Amino acid sequence: MQGVIIKNISNDYVVKTKNGKYVCKPRGKFRNVNITPLVGDIVEIDDVNNYILEIYPRKNKLIRPSVANIDQALIVTSVKDPDFNSSLLDKMLTIISFNNIKPIICFTKLDLLKKDEKKNIDKYINYYKSIGYVVTTNEKIDNFNNLFTDKLTVFTGQTGAGKSSLLNKLDSNLKLKTGEISKALGRGRHTTRHVELFELNGGLVVDTPGFSSLEFYDMKPIDIRDNMKDMFDNLEYCKYRDCMHLNEDGCYVKKLVEKGQILESRYNNYINFVRLDKK
Repeated sequence: MQGVIIKNISNDYVVKTKNGKYVCKPRGKFRNVNITPLVGDIVEIDDVNNYILEIYPRKNKLIRPSVANIDQALIVTSVKDPDFNSSLLDKMLTIISFNNIKPIICFTKLDLLKKDEKKNIDKYINYYKSIGYVVTTNEKIDNFNNLFTDKLTVFTGQTGAGKSSLLNKLDSNLKLKTGEISKALGRGRHTTRHVELFELNGGLVVDTPGFSSLEFYDMKPIDIRDNMKDMFDNLEYCKYRDCMHLNEDGCYVKKLVEKGQILESRYNNYINFVRLDKK
């Protein structure tokens, strides 16, 4: 019988099928070939003995959070407590795009901003929209009505950004745990203990442990360039087709940065990503 893994705790996997849910163990053969089932995997199960017999090919996967076959990622991004982190947001956008997942940015906690702080955040919101990213806020719940239908959506973002709170706002029946912000650490406590898929508005969503850092697994500098929209979309106007927008002459991207048409913070993040990846 075919189904999808919707929950994993230790070595127990909850598989949702057309006939109901089954708690299954993976067959030993997966361990022998170094394959670990992931939440989101489409699997074949023995519904009598409760074993996972086969894992069907994945279209993609994320290492952190460990989820497979994702259609889109909602990047929940706090603008206050914790403060907005453009480097982390750009990193997540780049990694998510590299994994063939559609990124959606959701800014939270705008109500905590002072007038001058709000103006600065609006600059980022308008810029990300201008280069083609889907951007929303947790204040516009109506924007989420048809967002999840027939899709597997991963909620991700920095610790304390309000992922669980947003899910509870979208569906109060979920009643996910939320944590207060730790003033001492300047980041939220980890409140999500396992990876689990929930049904929401005709689709499946996953709330994942928050994190404050992540790495460019299996990504080369060229992959970073090609998965940052503004760095890739303007490549054709550079003097050299293999321009990395670093020290090359005739770089169109650097001209746009000088003119203020590409955010300087965005470009600086790109430079840091590429140089860190070379180490």
